[in-house]
Amino acid sequence: MSENYSRIDEITQRILNGGEMTSEEGRWMIQLDDDYLTWLMAGADRIRRQYRGNEIEVCAISNVRSGNCSENCSFCSQSGHHKKTTSAIYDYIPSEQLVAQAQQAREWGASDFGVVSKGWGVRSEKERAQLKEYFSELKKNSEIGRCASLGALDRATADMLKEMGMENYHHNLESAESFFDNVCTTHTYQENIDTIRHAAEAGLRVCAGGILGMGESLEQRIELADTLRQLGVESVPLNFLNPQDGTPFDQQTPMVPHEILKSIAVFRYMLPRAEIRIAGGRQFLGDLQSMIFMAGASGVMIGDYLTTAGRKVEQDIKMIQDLHLTAREDTQHRRSAIAS
Repeated sequence: MSENYSRIDEITQRILNGGEMTSEEGRWMIQLDDDYLTWLMAGADRIRRQYRGNEIEVCAISNVRSGNCSENCSFCSQSGHHKKTTSAIYDYIPSEQLVAQAQQAREWGASDFGVVSKGWGVRSEKERAQLKEYFSELKKNSEIGRCASLGALDRATADMLKEMGMENYHHNLESAESFFDNVCTTHTYQENIDTIRHAAEAGLRVCAGGILGMGESLEQRIELADTLRQLGVESVPLNFLNPQDGTPFDQQTPMVPHEILKSIAVFRYMLPRAEIRIAGGRQFLGDLQSMIFMAGASGVMIGDYLTTAGRKVEQDIKMIQDLHLTAREDTQHRRSAIAS
């Protein structure tokens, strides 16, 4: 037993000295039992503090177009392939509503605001015109980082969106490549990887992570983390499956708090310099939500999620303050932080 503690300490010190944890070590670490959780969290917290500091990156999103999505993602109630879901269906919201949401998010303390639209890429002139209007209005009328999640990108579309004023692009891998056929079959894993690369090549900050608890193995969680590391992703959102009625994953059992915290800690070990942002499903932590930061998280999404409600923003802001952490205000600092 003491050998495991010593091995954790050796890996921790190696990372603090600028090294990395191997994939094999990640597979070993994520299978440790709960007796080691506090030790893992203590190491992950040290790594977070060294590489990300005590400023927490806070973000919020707007679901600008919902329902009847062309993709068949097994976790998502917006998919048009799942006929028994109750997800809202609506076309693009007005720009005035989007700007008001962005302004509110900034008042809450968010440094970034995401425009999220169902579907697989920007495919029509109508979509391009709407997005151009959105980013123009956001740039003129809000002081918040502009992000989007719009599905697949080719390089030309990535360049176009950057020219419109988008700064960050979010596109989850969702899971490990070896598990992905269980998640979605209407697009490929390679398309996900290509989208991330096109966004990065266009000079956009890339935000890409996944959803844990969809039935993947512990080893496949490490496979996902390793792929994100190989792609050089700067910001990694971690979601935990919230099973939605009418979806193929509606019978999955939600992750328990210790499993969630251990997953966060191991992702911090695998990705020591990345922003690790906790998003959907953190309600399954119950009274332990504040421990995400002690487990190595350095960011959090506030407000509502894509198709489910979040907890009260006031609770999240107080949680950050009570831990003597601060919400980061500067939306342009990130590249120097990730490179350091």
